[in-house]
Amino acid sequence: MERIDPRTCAVCRGRGWCGLSYCPLIARRIASFRLKKVSGSREIFGSSPPSVFIGRHGYPVVNIGPSTPPETGDTSIYDFPEKWIGVRLENILNYRLSMITGSRKLRINDIGNPFIQKIHETILSLKPVDVEVYLEKTPRPIFDLSEFEPPRGPRAPLLDFRVVGNPSIPRIVDRVYNDMDLKASEAVVILYKYDIPVSMIQKIFSVGALGARKNRRLVPTRWSITAVDVIISKHLLEKIKSYPEINRFEVYVRRYYDNLFIAILAPGKWSFEWMEAWWPGSTWNPGVKEVIVEGDYEGYCGRTSYPDIGGCYYATRLAVTEHLYSRGRQAIVVVLREIYPGFNLPIGVWFVRENIRVMLRGKPVLKTSDLGEVISVLDRETKLGSKKWINSSRLLKRLLYSYSIDKYLEKKSSG
Repeated sequence: MERIDPRTCAVCRGRGWCGLSYCPLIARRIASFRLKKVSGSREIFGSSPPSVFIGRHGYPVVNIGPSTPPETGDTSIYDFPEKWIGVRLENILNYRLSMITGSRKLRINDIGNPFIQKIHETILSLKPVDVEVYLEKTPRPIFDLSEFEPPRGPRAPLLDFRVVGNPSIPRIVDRVYNDMDLKASEAVVILYKYDIPVSMIQKIFSVGALGARKNRRLVPTRWSITAVDVIISKHLLEKIKSYPEINRFEVYVRRYYDNLFIAILAPGKWSFEWMEAWWPGSTWNPGVKEVIVEGDYEGYCGRTSYPDIGGCYYATRLAVTEHLYSRGRQAIVVVLREIYPGFNLPIGVWFVRENIRVMLRGKPVLKTSDLGEVISVLDRETKLGSKKWINSSRLLKRLLYSYSIDKYLEKKSSG
């Protein structure tokens, strides 16, 4: 078999661009994880966080089913990415890999199916719901790790599914669910404005519980995560573009689990860039001896195509637009990420979204009118260094060029 170009891996991230039916990198990681216990029973009673998984293979016929750990009580942390920052990765893997999924195949427009109605009853709940899951066979101890959705544990074909607890459905969720004339995108924004967690909105969106009656569809989990990030950040951007610009450069820095995040905010009209540098031995760069840098950007008018770098782009854009919206400001924003060899697990775009959120809630390490000071921070904080980052970045190059011209004109006018 022809050797796969590792650079393809760095951009593909398990999406099958190499033409194989599986990702060798992910398969290798999965082999190192096994649950200590997988219930041998085909009858699972537990408290669903709530959680559901909808696959994308075979679309428009997809696998869909509820997920639950074989235990009762407050299991919300098992599927609540907003609460995972500060939790050890081993614990997050334990939460995710101990949930068992029972699934069956359905067409995406089969929303009236009684099984889907029971899924809705579960997923609309803000709190865990007691469920009974009856499987056709003992769940197989296989696991999915992805750059897009959180890790997923054992699964088996579903025989039956019963909701035995009382769902706790917020009034606003019930309202948009029963509004059959409301567009799905409008419903997403309404739920967000009412402080429904983004991760919960993503699940509600995925099970076809939003939108006009004739347009309701099941949406694969991977797609729904990005779709909600896109919808909410687009809504916020409509407001942000009317706000005044920030008046100084700002730099934010965060280190977390062998990852470095840096956000540079600069005076100017909205534009955005997300860049990643993968070190040899990290998740998506296992076979190249040099650092692989990838990224995408958008100008004031946005993008016309899906970014090659994937869902992390929109997860970051959501965190950035939340920050600017809360301040009533717009800016040029460049977010950089360095991933070091110790970080070799794909665990979902939530990791990026939540880390950027935390970083931007903190104080900037620098506020200045001097771009040179910003570049000095890049040299001090990053391993890649300012020169390589600037050479790889469209927006940083533009900022440097514009700043140099301004300084030249200032010097000329004063002379």
